[in-house]
Amino acid sequence: MRLKEKVMRWVFAAAASVCIAAVALICIFLFANGLPFFQKVDVFSFLSGTKWAPDIYTAEGGTYGILPMIVGSLYVTAGALLIGAPIGVLGGVYLARFAPKKLLKVLLPMVSLMAGIPSVVYGFFGITNMVPMVRNLFGGNGFSILTACLLLSMMILPTILQLTYSAVRAVPESYFEGSLALGATEERSVFRAVVPAANSGIMAAIVLGIGRAIGETMAVVMVAGNQPRMPKGILKGIRTLTSNIVTEMGYAADLHREALIATGVVLFVFILMINLLFSVLKRREAA
Repeated sequence: MRLKEKVMRWVFAAAASVCIAAVALICIFLFANGLPFFQKVDVFSFLSGTKWAPDIYTAEGGTYGILPMIVGSLYVTAGALLIGAPIGVLGGVYLARFAPKKLLKVLLPMVSLMAGIPSVVYGFFGITNMVPMVRNLFGGNGFSILTACLLLSMMILPTILQLTYSAVRAVPESYFEGSLALGATEERSVFRAVVPAANSGIMAAIVLGIGRAIGETMAVVMVAGNQPRMPKGILKGIRTLTSNIVTEMGYAADLHREALIATGVVLFVFILMINLLFSVLKRREAA
């Protein structure tokens, strides 16, 4: 028995080491290939520049400013969260505490199925349904920030809903029963006792939703207009950081390729900052 425990301990340690090594290799690749770009182009001008115009005919030419892509990513992510996060959290609470068992057996597999749909399928759905809908209701050509926000909110919804459901279900039943014993209603007990106890898990769900939204590529490329310029309205097209990379990496070379890898470094730093912020919030909550 002890031999089996030792073997499994080494197996788990090896699995954890592989995960750490994978993350480390990604970091090394990004920074080793992206940082040399900043020796040729000023960091401030790269981050604050509003013009993205690579010169594919010369090795050292072109203008590289990613501020429009940064703003576009922030707009799309914030819009998706404003729409998807409340629906996901409330939907998870409903499934965990209020949904009948027969309905729960139907809804949970449907939510899991939504989480497994490829992003390109969401993109096709957005082009064929959401783009015409936005065009008919609000004007413009339909390829806009609003369409991207609506589509991304659908894509992050299963992640937030499933994790919220798990977090609420993990709260001991004594919290709910104790609140009922004090005279609170069932709804008040859920939202005043159970949900606050699951706050850490709900925050984790929202952070993962942010990561999914800011890192999404194909669906955003298909519905956001893919225009590398500063956003001029919610019904205008934009390009995000991920869209910028996937659109041009196929033919990029020399300084242009380094600029795209540097864009990946900026995206990586954004996600790292979001995770660090979440860790700080968790520590303050624990304190």
